[in-house]
Amino acid sequence: MEHTKIKIGIVDDDLLFVQLLKNYIDNNGDYQVTLTSTGGYQFLTEDSGSLDILILDLRMTNGDGLEVMSELAKRETETKIIVLSSFYRRSFMGQMLKMGAHAFLPKEIELEELLAIIKTVHHTGHYFSNDQIDVMRSQLSNKLPEFHAFSKNELTDREVDVLRLVCQQMSTKEIADSLFISPKTVETHKTNLMIKTGVKNMAGLVIYAVQNQVIDPNEIVLFDK
Repeated sequence: MEHTKIKIGIVDDDLLFVQLLKNYIDNNGDYQVTLTSTGGYQFLTEDSGSLDILILDLRMTNGDGLEVMSELAKRETETKIIVLSSFYRRSFMGQMLKMGAHAFLPKEIELEELLAIIKTVHHTGHYFSNDQIDVMRSQLSNKLPEFHAFSKNELTDREVDVLRLVCQQMSTKEIADSLFISPKTVETHKTNLMIKTGVKNMAGLVIYAVQNQVIDPNEIVLFDK
């Protein structure tokens, strides 16, 4: 059986950076860059529906990353977004998640670590570092608007089980094996969770779980370097 590679797009107005990153990613067997663009507006005209991961810069002269994320949210794409920016600030984490980012990273990150995070986001839906979790704890206050119309008491016991395992970065198959249910049933529970909580992605579910004390933040499984 042919090995399926993770299909990646890169949007950054630094052409040299794009070329170097593409070459590095393509030289690793699990990944393939299938689309590159030097501006957000150009990217939005491309057929990007088959991308698994989009590596996106924030500040670009021809359509910035926020505009791209806003448009992709309207399209309800399944592509997971990794924001990779030299304007990285931990305090921006809440805004990035709200805009639809599945990971937020500084451009100074080691390339080997970036590849591992790409795989983590592809399989689990999100990536948070230890310091980002700390920032999220401080940002999740009563002053923030609720993400949902349901209370945690309206989730079924099985939905809570699935939500806890999502926070442990388990894949659909791993959750299914752990709970002795089918992957299709797991996906149904995930869909119901997003409908009930009003969030748009797995990262939103993690925030919901922390905000509503479904899970202790210390229980969240982070990427193991």
